[in-house]
Amino acid sequence: MNIIEKEIEVKDYLTKSSLPASDYVINPYVGCPHGCKYCYASFMKRFTGHKEEWGTFIDVKRCSKPISKKKLKGRTVFLASVTDCYNPCEEKYCITQSILRQLTDVDCTVSISTKSSLVLRDVELLKQFKDISVAVSVNTLDESFKDDMDKASSIKVRMKTLKVLHENGIHTVLFMSPIFPAITDYKKIIKKSRLFVDEYWFENLNLRGGYKAWILGYIDEKYPQYTDLYKQIYVEGNKGYWNKLAEEIEAYCASHSVPHTNYFYHEQLVAQKKEKIL
Repeated sequence: MNIIEKEIEVKDYLTKSSLPASDYVINPYVGCPHGCKYCYASFMKRFTGHKEEWGTFIDVKRCSKPISKKKLKGRTVFLASVTDCYNPCEEKYCITQSILRQLTDVDCTVSISTKSSLVLRDVELLKQFKDISVAVSVNTLDESFKDDMDKASSIKVRMKTLKVLHENGIHTVLFMSPIFPAITDYKKIIKKSRLFVDEYWFENLNLRGGYKAWILGYIDEKYPQYTDLYKQIYVEGNKGYWNKLAEEIEAYCASHSVPHTNYFYHEQLVAQKKEKIL
C-alpha cells in the first residue's frame, strides 16, 4: 500500500503530557503506516483534517526550534504517544534520530515505544543516554493474529529486537498492549521473553470510536467462542474481567519476581496525576 507522505513545519517538538508516567511527549510524525486496527490514535484525524483511512497517510514533522534542555531537566519524555516514532518512514526521514541526538546530553529520562526493529539502527546512539528505556509492543505469539491487527514487524522480529537491545545494555520493556480478553496469553509471553526483558507494562484493550465495531465483528468471525465475553465487557460495560485479570497478573509477577507496571486503570492514573499537579 502506498503511504501519502507530507512534510509539515511545527513550532515545537515538545508537548505537555497527560500520560501517567511522562511529563512531555514527542510525536515526530502524524499518522502511522502500521495501521493497527485497535489504534486509539486514529482519533487524531478529527483534529488534523485527514480524510484518508488510518494507516494510509503520514505527516513528517520538521522543526527549526531546538528542543528546550531547560524544560526537560529532571523530567521524563516519551516517544511517542500517537504514532510509532520508528515507523517505516523514519528510515527515510530520520526525524526520530535527529531528535534523539538533541537529547543525548539532556538530564532527563527518555522512554521509547515501538513495534519496529528499525530502533536497532540507533543502538549506538541509545547507548549514549544515561537514563533510557525502549518498550516493544507484543500482545500475542500468534503471527496470524498479529497480521490481522497491524502491518508492523513480526512477533519474531520484535522479540529479537528486545534481545539485541538487552545485549547492548539498554533497559528493555515488553509493552503487552493491548491485551485482548481470552486471546492474549500473558504467561506465555513472559516465559518466552523473560531472559531479555527488564520490565513489563500491561495495558488492556479499550474499544471506542470507529474501530470498536470492527474489532467486535472480527471477534464474531474469528473467535466466536468469545463473542459473549466481549459483549459483556464492551457492550454491557462489565469490568469484572479486568479486575480479576489485574489480580492474576499481580500475583503471577510477584511470585516470579517480574518487574512490571499495570496501566489497566489508565483514566484513574491520569486523574491522580492531575491531582498531584494541582
